Amino acid sequence: MNILFFLMPKSEVAYLFNDMTMRQVIEKFDYYKYSSMPILDRKGRYVGTITEGDVLRQLCKMNLDLKAAEEFPISSISRRTDNESVRITANMEDIISKAVNQNFIPVVDDNNIFIGIITRKSIIEYFYIKSCSNEM
Repeated sequence: MNILFFLMPKSEVAYLFNDMTMRQVIEKFDYYKYSSMPILDRKGRYVGTITEGDVLRQLCKMNLDLKAAEEFPISSISRRTDNESVRITANMEDIISKAVNQNFIPVVDDNNIFIGIITRKSIIEYFYIKSCSNEM
């Protein structure tokens, strides 16, 4: 099965740039209501994933100083984990094994340019619909 079937293209994905400030990141998290987002560099390459927890831990280290967050670069925030990306040529087994531990899987091309994500939800919905149609 072609993984492009599951791909949410970059144009529909909320993401962050690695040169943004912590305050900008907090505002994006607040606006989109996501618990984690991919981080890209300005050339479009996937850098990693940041979570609300990563930001909260950093704010606690800074004694919740929101004024300082306006200048604090997200590249300086310690991330607990990054979602592993897959290449556009990945097979479904790779996707499913990553979806067990990640709520989304970043997809990159051969130059590590971010092209979108595959959500765990889309995988589950696909297999649920497929299993229901087989029961009929």
